[in-house]
Amino acid sequence: MTADGIFTALMRRSSHTAPAGASPVRVFPARARSAFARAALPPLLLILAACGDNSTGINAAPPPPEAGVITVTARPLTLVTELSGRTAPLLIAEVRPQVDGIIQERLFEEGADVSRGMSLYRIDPALYRARVNSAAAALEKARANAAAAKVREERYRRMRGSQAIGEQDYDDALAAHKQALAEVSIAAAELDYANIQLERTAVLSPISGRIGKSSVTRGALVTANQPEPLATVQQLHPMYVDVTQSSAEYMRLKREMERGLFENAGEGRATAELIMEDGAVYSRKGTVQFSDITVNRDTGSITLRIKFDNPDCELLPNVYVRARLQTARLPRGITLPQRAVSRDAKGRAFTRVVAANGTVERRYITTLGTLGEDWLVQEGVAPGEKVAVDGIQNIRFTEGGPAPVVTPVDLSPQAPGGGNAAGNAAKSGKR
Repeated sequence: MTADGIFTALMRRSSHTAPAGASPVRVFPARARSAFARAALPPLLLILAACGDNSTGINAAPPPPEAGVITVTARPLTLVTELSGRTAPLLIAEVRPQVDGIIQERLFEEGADVSRGMSLYRIDPALYRARVNSAAAALEKARANAAAAKVREERYRRMRGSQAIGEQDYDDALAAHKQALAEVSIAAAELDYANIQLERTAVLSPISGRIGKSSVTRGALVTANQPEPLATVQQLHPMYVDVTQSSAEYMRLKREMERGLFENAGEGRATAELIMEDGAVYSRKGTVQFSDITVNRDTGSITLRIKFDNPDCELLPNVYVRARLQTARLPRGITLPQRAVSRDAKGRAFTRVVAANGTVERRYITTLGTLGEDWLVQEGVAPGEKVAVDGIQNIRFTEGGPAPVVTPVDLSPQAPGGGNAAGNAAKSGKR
């Protein structure tokens, strides 16, 4: 329709709807009609075009929502268990006096390294030196008596041959000689004991290590085997770390190894790395020495002992630490990001498997625990399948309804990650 036609049609419509008695519609000249056409025609054409396409826009179906997917892969994995515990010195000795007396001198510097046999304290030896002298004199007396008894016994023996004395007299002389020899032995033992007591006035370090603070000062009275130690010496190189592991987890891992699900992490003793209180990783690796065979009845756990070299004494006793142990190896392990795994109302774990045509299947899986930030999957998905990890909030499952459909967007990395999960803590228990 031309501009003049549109203008004329509008004017006629106005004349038909005009009320009675109104003036008839005026016929405008061609110049006025042309001006109207230039001003009003473009908006009218746009409105008409929009109205003509409106039905098509209303009837078109929206595209399926997008969902990021990754491809399931299987690769060798090393399971690493993280256990907590405390450090313990290789050797520890509490220094106590073995004789009574007054402390005359302290011979070490607190916090310093001491060697085995080093003198730490000196107790007043005057009393014990006097006892040594007394015991030595008693020994000399006993030896003199023994010499006299020996001479008498020999004389009586000769006289018995000539029948100058009776048998009873000789027997008495022989018994007296033997008794005198016994007295010599007793006196010698008492002298040895007195010397030992005198030596113990010098309190020695029983082991080599680092000594702590002293609980006594010069002039203090100490007693033999008193409850409170004078000081404590600890050998810090190497250092033990005692960690605890659930007996249920230990038995589960053992059974799964017997079934062939896992392999042993390595020959010989297992290695471990240490995580300090501040989260830093200790620079040296440790080796597992043994696992206890007794289960703690209160906690249901067993103790594992790990030995770490500590030449710089960086590790201190009784510090809370965590140890990561390589416990087993999985030849073909499957992991899924934690965001790809959900749970239903019954607590069962499932994931969303996306087919090639975009349909989504709810797939229930069995997990062995976490491996870092991923779930370790035992069964439920296979290598090559695609699992939704992003946009899962747009996936809705309805009971008995059709399967959801998405537009998959591949988020798989270009190159597969490393095949070793070392450094990630594997927490026990099937999920």
